[in-house]
Amino acid sequence: MRVIARSTLKVFWEANPAAEQPLKVWYAVTKSATWKTPVEVKQTFRSADHLAGNRMCFDVAGNQFRVIAKIDYRFGIVFIRFVGTHRDYDKIDANAV
Repeated sequence: MRVIARSTLKVFWEANPAAEQPLKVWYAVTKSATWKTPVEVKQTFRSADHLAGNRMCFDVAGNQFRVIAKIDYRFGIVFIRFVGTHRDYDKIDANAV
């Protein structure tokens, strides 16, 4: 999968150093994936939740951090829409980001 944009993750982990390694792992796994359906995403990340509009919510570092990504399965692109702490996630509408 092509992940857009790694820089979003980097900005977050620079402000939250504990997130760096788990987000790098999430990025590496996601980049090497070839998902065609949300079911395949769930096979890779069991705790991922399917949201409206081909979005997936990923729990990172034991649910300490969250990544919401919109996935275009046809073109193999993962668009990062949100990265934050669990507390940050509770303040947003995950179906709207």
